[in-house]
Amino acid sequence: MELGSICVYCGSSEGRNEAYGTAARSLGRLLAAQGITLVYGGANVGLMRILADSALAAGGRVVGVMPQALVAKEKAHRGLSEFHVADSMHERKALMAELSDGFIALPGGAGTLDELFEMWTWAQLGFHGKPCGLLNVAAYYDPLTAFLDHAVREGFVRDLHRDMLVIAERPEDMLDRFRAYRPPAVEKWIQRNET
Repeated sequence: MELGSICVYCGSSEGRNEAYGTAARSLGRLLAAQGITLVYGGANVGLMRILADSALAAGGRVVGVMPQALVAKEKAHRGLSEFHVADSMHERKALMAELSDGFIALPGGAGTLDELFEMWTWAQLGFHGKPCGLLNVAAYYDPLTAFLDHAVREGFVRDLHRDMLVIAERPEDMLDRFRAYRPPAVEKWIQRNET
């Protein structure tokens, strides 16, 4: 799969573990080195700032997308290659999806999970064939992946859909797996009990 641009979701804080910032720097530099445009939420705070600044410092192209309500709070990064102002969070997510060939979540909170899970759900429904992945820095996403495995065992997530979510510990491995990604052909979304 061709990777011209990657959308990265991540925290507006840096978190308590230095490994999160290190991973954001590594991913930003890697995207720039491979000529992949970074698409992200446009903020100048937390892991978002570290990620964008690292890509820019390495000569990369960085596109920010932010809703007007957050721009007004002066959290926007002013040094990006391209910056889009959206009317709403829904518009922001749709534009980020349109601009990207894949989606990665670094450590983050509810917003990060909301954005990645929406893209993963769209992939399950066949709305797009782009890869989605969790960059599991310092085991941050271990509890979440354990929960997803539990959801599979309990019959709420299909194995096929669980396998669509790429999980890697290193940015290099994530991009390699994204390039090898092929969306599964899903003919039937809902499993009904036979009576």
